[in-house]
Amino acid sequence: MYRVLMATALLVLAATASGQNVSREEIRGLDEQIQDVKQDVISLTSELNRLEEKLLFPSNTQAAFFISLAASDEFSLESVELKLNNQVVAHHLYTFREIEALQKGGVQRIYTANVQTGAHPLEVSYFGKSKSGKEYRGTASYSVDKAVGPKFVEIKIAANQSAIDFQDW
Repeated sequence: MYRVLMATALLVLAATASGQNVSREEIRGLDEQIQDVKQDVISLTSELNRLEEKLLFPSNTQAAFFISLAASDEFSLESVELKLNNQVVAHHLYTFREIEALQKGGVQRIYTANVQTGAHPLEVSYFGKSKSGKEYRGTASYSVDKAVGPKFVEIKIAANQSAIDFQDW
């Protein structure tokens, strides 16, 4: 916070001194301070996001669902829909960059919720296309058995086999 105030004060001084001659070293020093402030803001934002997640989704009730693709360059995932306890909780349309990341082995957190202990029905539907333009659709159901502690479920989509595999982490 001190750095933010300091950088703001320096910016005001720099603006008022803009009519005056300012040396390159002073400008360089100001640039370095601005970069430091940016780094501080990024780190504070990251920390705030972690704190928010801890407050909103305590580990006792947290359930998180992740989407991944089986290794295949032939399939392009277009959309995914999740139903938890017979309610649509997530629907996602993929961008080219997201598809590319999933094809390279990336995993997307599609939904995080607070869930009570016990069994909860999960239904996953997807739509996608192959490079040749053939459309693939699939739907699968799974029972999420939530115990005390966080629950993480990976939903792996293998389009060519029209299969959806579920894996508890």
